[in-house]
Amino acid sequence: RSWVAAGENMLVVEMTASGEGADVEVNLWAQEGNDAEVATGTDSDSQWVTRRFAKGVKIATEAACAAKSIGAKGAKFRIEAGQTVTIVAAMQSGFKSKTPLADVRARIGGMGPAGLAELKKKHAAWWRDFWAKSFVEIGDPLIEQRYYLSNYVMACASRDPNFPPGIFGTWNTTDTPGWMGDYHLNYNHMAPYYALYSANHIAQADPYHAPILDFRPRAQWYARNALNCRGVYYPVGIGPKGVETTLNYPTTGYAKPQHVEKGGLFYHQRSNAAYCLVNVAMRWYHTYDRAYARQLYPLVRDVADFWEDYLKFEPIDGASASAKASADKQGKDGRYVIYKDSVHERSGNGNDFNSIVSLGLVRNAFELAIDMSSEMGVDGDRHAKWKHILDNLSTWSYQTLRLPYRRGEDRSVKKPERKVFRYTEKGTAWWRNNTLGIQHIYPAGAIGFDSPPEVLEVSRNTIDVRNGWFDNNGMNSFYPAAVRVGYDPKVILAKLREMVKTRCQPNGFASRNPHGIENCSIVPNTINEMLCMGHRGVLRLFPVWPRDVDARFGQIRAVGAFLVSAELKDGAVGPVKILSEQGRNCTVVNPWPGKRVVLHRDGRGAETIDRERFTFKTARGETVELRPGD
Repeated sequence: RSWVAAGENMLVVEMTASGEGADVEVNLWAQEGNDAEVATGTDSDSQWVTRRFAKGVKIATEAACAAKSIGAKGAKFRIEAGQTVTIVAAMQSGFKSKTPLADVRARIGGMGPAGLAELKKKHAAWWRDFWAKSFVEIGDPLIEQRYYLSNYVMACASRDPNFPPGIFGTWNTTDTPGWMGDYHLNYNHMAPYYALYSANHIAQADPYHAPILDFRPRAQWYARNALNCRGVYYPVGIGPKGVETTLNYPTTGYAKPQHVEKGGLFYHQRSNAAYCLVNVAMRWYHTYDRAYARQLYPLVRDVADFWEDYLKFEPIDGASASAKASADKQGKDGRYVIYKDSVHERSGNGNDFNSIVSLGLVRNAFELAIDMSSEMGVDGDRHAKWKHILDNLSTWSYQTLRLPYRRGEDRSVKKPERKVFRYTEKGTAWWRNNTLGIQHIYPAGAIGFDSPPEVLEVSRNTIDVRNGWFDNNGMNSFYPAAVRVGYDPKVILAKLREMVKTRCQPNGFASRNPHGIENCSIVPNTINEMLCMGHRGVLRLFPVWPRDVDARFGQIRAVGAFLVSAELKDGAVGPVKILSEQGRNCTVVNPWPGKRVVLHRDGRGAETIDRERFTFKTARGETVELRPGD
């Protein structure tokens, strides 16, 4: 068996001859070509290899590896029946050390049976701590296996705070992967992390923002020089350490000259920077970590600056019928609008107006700016403007479309029509694939259980008509969006099972999906939302879960920095434990409708509540248990 140590870059390959003996030869090798500089060598009982790029690059890179065998000597040896030989290989990057080769040679030179045992001990302890962060049990082995496998993949890929995994995780096998293996900012880089916040794996989520912050100076340059705005304007793809992967991108294929601005590739989309904030918002609202806020708030404020400048405040006269109706209902005579912003890459020839995705993302950005700055006690003088934008931002647009035909259905029989979201107010109305029409629901978070009933109905209609359960571009948003609007839980679970059976590979990746790790979030994120939803600070237990399916979970992290544990058995919710990390007020929808709720604080009965939705104070580090009363 093979394993990579959790605490350091060390590969361990354990080989045992279970039958006849076998001759083994071990060699280290590095790919040559593409101007790579490769060197190899041997020490007394080990071998090493280095690979570096130093010519014609903005940032030089280098990696070194050294390996040896424990239980055998040299690169060629024989394993006899019943014998075990372990190959250990240490790796180091030039970003982590100025002397990577010397480091790995020294590490391997000192590695023996005792060191290997200690390495294995630390490895087991790391994974034990990781799996102790949270759990779910839903009585469905297929979905549970994919739930934990998905979190496992992200735990393997996302640990380095300076280098989060790109599109293909840490498993690139070529110098020229698709999309250069970069961080794509119109959803691909965000999606793999969605489940980590609620699963309480914050350490694996935190590398997410490093390349976004590193690119910030260049994004500020684009905002000034491409659009004459303050703040930041991000292209579609970036790399680590401020590298711009899409600079001077070829424009003879999918990309065209009109998709380039000042050398950067944007595809007419203004929303990439706002999209960067969906994960920042998730991290903030799930932890209320002020150190994190201090680090990320400058980016949040930059995004607010950009949209303050880019949005246009106009009279309501030129609005669509639905927008006028909404404005009239609220007594408004003006609204903020978004011009020349493609809802999909290249759509509308750059003339899309009021993209539904951007409207959701911009709302999230300004809400985050207000909430984060309020907690930090800064920029209070800007809140009036930000609130004015939120109060007067354009609303969604609508259209009527027919439900899609399923395989084998009689197409001569017309399907019924449903009112659904229009992708823009003017311009692109719909898109036959992708899940753009629900991304304002998730991950932007603009719609949820407390939204008006008619908006929730349109949301569910859009889920039905778009039918994006198996869409390679964005099903990681489609499932949690369905949960957020109260879609039939049995249908969601059935689609999840079908997706796992037909689209998922044993290694945790999705088949027929060229975008690498982005779908690692689908199963754990969907299940967590179904079991424990904290959208907009309102805690709901088993809100979208079949009452006849037993389930339990422990330490799901909810909005408000609460760790929640609960069980549904025989159709009834048992006691609910809520650990408060930050001592914030907690709002809960009564898990036992029509019954009183008894609060126990740190094991002691405290108070009885007789409301369907209630808020109670908590103290930092306090555990509150809710139990059904009479």
